[in-house]
Amino acid sequence: MNEVGELRPSQLVFTFGVGAMVDLPSLSVLVMGLNDWKENDCLPLTDRRLLTAVQNRLGAQVKKLVHPPFAPDEATAGARTLGVPVATFPRWMRCPFCNTLATVDGGVFKLIKDPYRPERTRYVHENCTKAKRPTVLPVRFVLACSNGHLADFPWIEYVHDGATPCQPSQLKLYEVGASGEATNIFVECTTCKKVKPLAPALGNTDDDKPSAGRQQGGWPCPGHHPHLRSKEVCSERARVILLGASNGWFPVVFSGLALPEELNTVESLIAAHWSLIEGLDSQEQVKGMFALPPSMMPQLTDLRQLGPEVVWNGIQSRRTSHGQPVASSTEDLKTPEWQLFSADNPTRDVRDFKTELIQAPTGFEAYFERTVLVHKLREVRALVGFTRVESAGDGDDYNDLSDDRCVRLRREPPSWVPGTEVRGEGIFLQFSEKVIDEWLSRSEVKALEKQFYQSHTRWREMRKLPPPHQAGYPGLKYVLIHSLSHALLREIALECGYTAASIRERIYCRSDEEKGGPMAGLLLYTAAADSEGTLGGLVSLGEPRRLGQIMSQALESMRICTSDPLCSEHEPSKDGRTIHAACCHGCLFAAETSCERGNRYLDRSVLVNTFAKEGRAFFNVTG
Repeated sequence: MNEVGELRPSQLVFTFGVGAMVDLPSLSVLVMGLNDWKENDCLPLTDRRLLTAVQNRLGAQVKKLVHPPFAPDEATAGARTLGVPVATFPRWMRCPFCNTLATVDGGVFKLIKDPYRPERTRYVHENCTKAKRPTVLPVRFVLACSNGHLADFPWIEYVHDGATPCQPSQLKLYEVGASGEATNIFVECTTCKKVKPLAPALGNTDDDKPSAGRQQGGWPCPGHHPHLRSKEVCSERARVILLGASNGWFPVVFSGLALPEELNTVESLIAAHWSLIEGLDSQEQVKGMFALPPSMMPQLTDLRQLGPEVVWNGIQSRRTSHGQPVASSTEDLKTPEWQLFSADNPTRDVRDFKTELIQAPTGFEAYFERTVLVHKLREVRALVGFTRVESAGDGDDYNDLSDDRCVRLRREPPSWVPGTEVRGEGIFLQFSEKVIDEWLSRSEVKALEKQFYQSHTRWREMRKLPPPHQAGYPGLKYVLIHSLSHALLREIALECGYTAASIRERIYCRSDEEKGGPMAGLLLYTAAADSEGTLGGLVSLGEPRRLGQIMSQALESMRICTSDPLCSEHEPSKDGRTIHAACCHGCLFAAETSCERGNRYLDRSVLVNTFAKEGRAFFNVTG
C-alpha cells in the first residue's frame, strides 16, 4: 500500500468521492467503491433523519452513516495506514519528451514510490531516448456516458481505423504547434506508420460523420464501472471528456440540519463525545473520569448532566449496535426544519443549534414575515451515488432520476454510506405568502411561468427522463426565492468576510397543495468544513437595518449585468439545454458548493426591472 496524496473528508463527499478522478501532480487516480474501503477505519456519524432519507432511497439495509477514514495529524508519513483506496486511471500515460503512449502495466513505464513524500509518487519512462527517466503524465482524454460508465480512450483501435491492430502496437501521441487544439493532436503507430488526427474522435453531435470505432452520436459505450471493477451492457453513446473536466463526476448528496430534539438525546451526546469515552470499559472508569475537575475535562459538560450510569449504558448500547441510529420517521428532510424556523417562537439554545427571532429587514417588512438568526447549526451530508456527463441536481430533483443514471457506490446494496458534518451559522428569511400570491397572479408572471414550465419539460425530454413532466418542476415561486438567494449570497460574501463558495443555500418552497406546504423561505449558512464557518461574520449581518441595506444593494446590483443587454434578453431555453432566464456568471450564478439546483431556475427579472424586461419584478423598489 502506498500513499499518493491527501484530501479533506468533506472533499470525499462533494468533490472527489467514490468514482471520481483525482488529478494529482504526477498521477491521476480513481477513488474506488465501498467494497475496497475498510469499514472499521470509518467512525460512525449519527443523524436519524438523514439516515431515514438515505434508507428511503437506497433500501432498509443501510444501517449507518460513517465518516470517511482519515489519518491523525500526528501520524508520520510512513506509519499512516488509514485512507481511501484508489487506482491509477486513466491507464494510458504519455512521455512528454519522446511522446511514447503506453499503459501503466505495459512494461514501458515504471512506478517510483516515495513513502515519506507521497506527492512525489510517479511513473517514469526509464528507456526514454531524449531524457533520463522523465516523469510521464496521464493522457487527458477518457470516455464517459450519461449512465455513469467510464473507460479509457481506445487508442489502439482508433489509430488502426478498427482494423486488426499491429502486434505489438507501439504508439506515440504528439502535438503540432503550441495551441493544444484537437486539430493539432495526432496519434501514431510506429509499427505500421499509421497516423491519425484526434479531432474526428471528439465530435459529439448527431450530425457529424462517423470515425474509426465511433458512430454517429458518440462512441459505443463499453459499460465499464472501474470503481466497482465491473462491466455491464449499455445502450448509451459514450463521449470523449477531458481529464479533470467538471462533467466527469457529479455527487448525489442528501443533507439535513440536526434539530434540537435530536441533539439532546443520549445517543447524540454519546456520539458527539465518542472519541473521549470509547476506551472506557466499566462504569467505575466512567465515574473516575467524571470525578476529575470540570476544568480538566470541559468537553464532558453535557455528559456530566446525564450521570455515570446513563453514560455507561449509552456506551454499551453504541458498541452493541455499532453506532447504528434507529430510523423510524419517514418525514422528508426539510419539513421539520421549516416547522421549527416558522414556529411562533423559533428561538432555541442547545448544543449545536442556537437561533434567535428578530424583525424583518428594514424597508422590506411588507415582503418578509420574519428573520431568524442561526448562531449555531450542524449539517450532516451523505453521499448516496453519483452521475457523469449530466448533473443529477440535488434535493427533490434527485427523485426524478432513473436508477441506471445514478451510479451505485458498491457492487451490492450498501449497508453504510460515507458522510460528513459541518458546523456553522446562518440567516433564515420567511417570505409573505400573501405578497407572493399577489405577484403570481400578474399576467406577465403567468406568462413567464409558462415559459419556465416548457423549458423544464424540454429539459427532461433531452435527458430522456420519463413523464409526467410535471415531476420535479418547482414552480415560479421557487425561481423567485432561488434568485433572491443567489443575489443575497453574492452581496453577503462581499460584506461578511467569507468566500462565496463557503456560503450555501437551503430553499424551502412548496405550494398549498403540496405535502407540508405552503413554504416560502431561504436559509443562507456557512458550508465550510473548517473553523471559518463559525466566526460570527454571517449572523452579524442579520440585524434588521444592516440586512435591509444589504438587500437593497443586492437588488440594485441585479438591475444591470456586465453582460447586458444579452443577459437581460435571455429567456428560458426552448431546446432543453438550460432552465434559467436572465442570469449568467456576471450576476446570479454561484459556486457548485453553494447552489442546491446546479444554477437552474434563476431569473433576475423576477426580482427587479432589468434592461430588457419590466412588469415581472417582485420587489417594488426604485434605484
